[in-house]
Amino acid sequence: MIEVQNLTKRYNNFLAVDNMSFTAKTGEIVGLLGPNGAGKTTTMRMLTGFMPPSEGIAKIAGFDVTEDSMEVRKRVGYLPERVPIYPDMTVKGYITFWAKLRGIRNPNQRVQHVLETVNLSDRRNTLVRNLSKGMRQRLGLAQALVHEPEVVILDEPTIGIDPQQVIEVRESVRQLGKKHTVLFSTHILSEAEQVCDRVIIINKGHIVAQGAPATLRKQIQKGDHLYAQVGGANAATAGKLLSAIPGIEGISPQGAGFTIRVKAGKDVRGEVAQKVVEGGYQLLELRPVAMTLEEMFLDVVGKE
Repeated sequence: MIEVQNLTKRYNNFLAVDNMSFTAKTGEIVGLLGPNGAGKTTTMRMLTGFMPPSEGIAKIAGFDVTEDSMEVRKRVGYLPERVPIYPDMTVKGYITFWAKLRGIRNPNQRVQHVLETVNLSDRRNTLVRNLSKGMRQRLGLAQALVHEPEVVILDEPTIGIDPQQVIEVRESVRQLGKKHTVLFSTHILSEAEQVCDRVIIINKGHIVAQGAPATLRKQIQKGDHLYAQVGGANAATAGKLLSAIPGIEGISPQGAGFTIRVKAGKDVRGEVAQKVVEGGYQLLELRPVAMTLEEMFLDVVGKE
């Protein structure tokens, strides 16, 4: 549904997007992850026809974003980071305005449906100026969906809203993924892990890693991480005992125990249990710990 090949954007001597290539399939939720200034917004603006690429090809539903810009716009719903609003319109009037711009005839039924989808039907007669930031985000999502696009592109949809509204937006993205291809950007890494089928990590304008969160974890995480809690020994003694076991590359305190970083291909669980018991202590807990997406991101970007 989305095809990007060698996409590049230059501003004079500044390379904002550097030879980027990726795809997004129908019904797939793909997250663009990266720090501020990584090139996420620029990439989205090129995909929506907001600005032309300097080089490369981008297609939406088979239509080139440069050569077939109008066809692309018919198939894309776009929620920018800053929602464009008309404060003196009502909620219903604003979405009706966008429906007419999108060429929808007799839009009342469609407008009502999309307002119900984003939980704003009870605010349909409220002036836009009186909406909270979170409600304005939902209003922006409504305008992006009003023409029933095949592709929905969301730029930082949860920025600046309260935790309850963040949960609501995340659930909306999950629901969108059932019928649409969804591409959204974020620098909140836990968000992508909870919502995305696949993530693309961007740094300094180019892709440094991509794949499903579980696949990325296998590619990036070298060795296992364990959590161990030792009873009957103080932190210094337990730390010294664990650090001396061959195959353990490092330990760090966590709560009442330690996170253990294990050398790739090494299984130290049996030796940990043996050493703890031989030392006259109790092994209260020993379990694997999954590397978080945030840790993977920092690891990849750090290598860059």
